[in-house]
Amino acid sequence: MSLLPPLATISLAALQSEAELLTRVDRKYLLPLPEATRALAGLGEGSRVLEIEGRTRSDYASTYFDTPERDSFRSTATARRRRWKVRTRSYLDSGDCWVEVKTRGPRGLTVKERAPHPPEASQRITGAAVTWVEERLRAARAYHRPWLGLPVLSTTYSRSTILLPEGGARATIDTDLTWLLPDGTTTAPRDAVVIETKTTGTPSAFDRALWRAGHRPTRISKFGTGLALLDPTVPANRWHRLFADDGVLTS
Repeated sequence: MSLLPPLATISLAALQSEAELLTRVDRKYLLPLPEATRALAGLGEGSRVLEIEGRTRSDYASTYFDTPERDSFRSTATARRRRWKVRTRSYLDSGDCWVEVKTRGPRGLTVKERAPHPPEASQRITGAAVTWVEERLRAARAYHRPWLGLPVLSTTYSRSTILLPEGGARATIDTDLTWLLPDGTTTAPRDAVVIETKTTGTPSAFDRALWRAGHRPTRISKFGTGLALLDPTVPANRWHRLFADDGVLTS
């Protein structure tokens, strides 16, 4: 589904030049579809939407990996300062795939590092990719034991990316979200829209517009929230309010 008003477009190369933001402050908002549509109608003049080969929406798949002890999930669920995530991200339109490590930097900044990954291996991380992941986690002082990650959750969704007019800030709009466990358990909260702003620190004008409309940043995490929603064996306290919030995350 497309929720965006008519916007000028921007190429991927230009977007990366102006706002690659691999180190950034993320603010996430979970909105029902009608409220998301109203919020996006107010995007500031000068906002531009990423266009790739004529598309302003792209389909993604991510697979998240964790240790048998669920160290990554627990670092997220308990909001540890050194929390971390490991995933593969597949760009379904182009066929590209990356392995990514996300950690926390100084002042709560999100640091994302990525390396090319074979598309046919999106459900596993082996060989040199394991060494690369371990090096990233150790460098961030996030995890020090040998990393024995297994796939624990997959997601698919459609995303539009907006370059905000301030320059250096952007927003993503995710729809058609599906979560899937390795055992086949799945849910697809079709009325849920996840809006995420990414800035160097100062809230964007779009953040402030969302706040004026009564929308505040939430703790939603595709990894943490999805696993807590589908797997009753993991602690879900951090996301209880999201699950009870007007049924937005129900199928």
